[in-house]
Formats: sequence, C-alpha cells, structure tokens
Amino acid sequence: MREPTMLHRLAAEFIGTFWLVLGGCGAAVFAAKFTCGDGVSLGIGFLGVALAFGLTVLTGVYAFGTISGGHFNPAVTLGAALARRVEWKVLPAYWLTQVVGGLVAGLVIYIIAKGQEGWTATGNMAANGYGDHSPGGYTLTAVLVAEVVLTGIFLLVILGSTDDRAPKGFAGLSIGLTLTLIHLISIPISNTSVNPARSTGVAFFNGDGAPMQLWAFWLAPLIGAAIAGAAYPYLFGRSEEQLAERPVRDDALEEPTASTTPHRTTT
Repeated sequence: MREPTMLHRLAAEFIGTFWLVLGGCGAAVFAAKFTCGDGVSLGIGFLGVALAFGLTVLTGVYAFGTISGGHFNPAVTLGAALARRVEWKVLPAYWLTQVVGGLVAGLVIYIIAKGQEGWTATGNMAANGYGDHSPGGYTLTAVLVAEVVLTGIFLLVILGSTDDRAPKGFAGLSIGLTLTLIHLISIPISNTSVNPARSTGVAFFNGDGAPMQLWAFWLAPLIGAAIAGAAYPYLFGRSEEQLAERPVRDDALEEPTASTTPHRTTT
C-alpha cells in the first residue's frame, strides 16, 4: 500500500482538527445549556461537553491516525517531535493546518449559532480564559499550572498508547477517554484548552477578552507537551524503531518496505 503524501497528511490534520473544534466547542455552544420552550433544562452540561471532546478525538484517531498520526493539536506535534516520533520539518505545516482547521470550525459554529434570534457571539463561543474569563474565576497562575500539568499528562498517555510496545488497536480509546477526563477536571478552571488550535479556533469569534488571553493557551500547553515529549524516552526508554516508518517520514515514501507499519501519535 502506498504511503500517504504530505498533502494527504495535512488534509487529515485539517479535517481532524476541524472535527475536534466543531464537536467539542459546538457541543458547548449549542447543547451545554439548552432549555426547551417550557424552561426545562435539557442541556448536556460539563459531562456532556467533556464526552464530546473525547469522542471527537477517539473517532478522529481511528479515522485519520494511520494517515497523519492524528495529532489535531500543535502541542501534540511538538511533543511527538521531541520524543522523536515525527520529524521536525513537518511541524510548521502541521501547526498551520491545525490552526486553520480550528478557525474554520469556529466560523461554522458562529454561522450556525447566529441562526438563533438574539444570540450573540460575545462570551458565548466556548473560549478559554483566566481571571474574570475563567468559568470558576481561577487566576492566571492556577490556569497555567493546570494547562501545563494536564497537557503533559495527555502527551504521556498519547506517547505511551502509541508506543510500539503498547497493545495495538486501543490508542484511540485510551486517548479519547483521557481527553474526556481532562475536561472533567478543568472545564471549571479554564474551559479546558490543552490544545492551542482549539483555543485559537474560537477566541476571535468570542471576543470579550479571549484574543488577549490566547497567549496563555499557547504557552502553557506547549510547555507541558515539551516537558512530556522530552521526558518520555528517559522515563520509559525508546521503542526499537523510534522514527522508523512513521507516516510523517518523507523517506518512507521513497523506499517502502514490506514491514511498513504506520504508527499512530495523536491528539
């Protein structure tokens, strides 16, 4: 079977990131606080939103992981590069594609939501924030600590689940459930980022201070991912193949072998 080209990989990253932001943030915007005509709440709440984010990643991993590695998140791409799961030269293209995918999803959410009379985007696009813009009023320090720690744990789970030594076929389930748990912990703290593309995708539509606070939701996830990516090989050792035959290796396109086995690194 012919290995995917870079165009295939970027298409997978675009669609996967689009799906993550549309599914997760869309659930928060449309369904989290929904009430029917007689005032009865039918909203899915924090639990439903957490599950929505987890399900987008779970489905995205199984659909696109063998094509692009299924990152859908700049922090995951950085951590994977530091752990030598992907080559550094793919990082700029992956990052750009992920951010554009998130922004397109944010635009789709905005267009649909505007179809409800009286709805306004300001403060209602599931943006991340700290201080007055944190759902629970958490400080910048608290938000940064939460985002660094949770992104770091997320990367360790991703790297462990996609290690050559891990049981095959369960990575999507493990990663999706981990992202669900992360949201259950941190929606009240920061509305949960752990993904700069997710944060960027809705911040500019949301307004209300979200664009000015966006730096925190790039800095903290990237730091957490960098720590985990650099630490993983020292904590748990390297698998035998490391970069061998990864779906993001350009040289794998030039010299395919019968033993080629794409390795999933997602998130």
